Amino acid sequence: MNDDLIKELGALTSEARNPDTLDIDLLPTEEILEKINRADAEVPPAVHRVLPQVAAAVDAIVEAFKRGGRLIYIGAGTSGRLGILDAVECPPTYGVDEDTVIALIAGGEDAVYRAQEGAEDDPELGRTDLEKIHLSAADVVVGIAASGRTPYVIGGLRYARESGCTTVALSCNKSAAIAAEADIAILPEVGPEILTGSTRMKAGSAQKLVLNMLTTASMIRLGKVFYNLMVDVKATNAKLVGRTRRIVMEATGVSYDEADRVLSECDHNAKLAIMMLLSGLDCAAAENALATADGFLRRALQNSAAGASRAD
Repeated sequence: MNDDLIKELGALTSEARNPDTLDIDLLPTEEILEKINRADAEVPPAVHRVLPQVAAAVDAIVEAFKRGGRLIYIGAGTSGRLGILDAVECPPTYGVDEDTVIALIAGGEDAVYRAQEGAEDDPELGRTDLEKIHLSAADVVVGIAASGRTPYVIGGLRYARESGCTTVALSCNKSAAIAAEADIAILPEVGPEILTGSTRMKAGSAQKLVLNMLTTASMIRLGKVFYNLMVDVKATNAKLVGRTRRIVMEATGVSYDEADRVLSECDHNAKLAIMMLLSGLDCAAAENALATADGFLRRALQNSAAGASRAD
């Protein structure tokens, strides 16, 4: 068993030794940092090479959201934590429900802060964790594993496919075992790490970039953005209240006081405030116009302008 595992790891690019860093333990600080920075520069091109697969995943996620499904990340260790990091930012940034994007990590909540030995080696645990959140065929499940061989993730993806879900594998090895368990495989191969097998570095950076793309592009496609402004941001703290006012001011050109006045009329909903200010509609009519346009602000404004033109 141990010999098989050693052979399996030895075949993975992410576990290979980096010839550029064989002397890293002898170098002064700045030269160490130069090597790390040079290696980090390899990550964006690797992600660029898999953009068609990322796009396919985004399209699947958008369709899932439209039919009431969820985006579910499942991973272990660093990969699981990156999924959590992406998921928890979606409700305040895009105004979605907390169960729209969910992240599961092998070992549960405790594993966010400290390693849970052995949890990632149990494929049945991946299945069980998905069962606990009542997995539905409408959902999209993204399995995240830098090595591409994590049993917890493999078990989760297999169960998701059995359940009729669209499945996505995200790994940094072209020979990733999880690719065979998914409908869409996103495999940005970033090469050997600065420190052999330390996949929290280049592999983790690549995973973070891809996860950012999955949610950001999906939310844009769902009408959560106006130009490049996050118009569905939730004003849940002082910083976000200020950001909401600034978004309204940027979109409409009104003063701080005017933005504040209109926001107070619509429960600090930036999208609704912008619709009111740019269309001249009252709160109820603006809300109806947005609903008719499926939440797309540009479309609602175009429809409103066309309606006004026909009335004239």
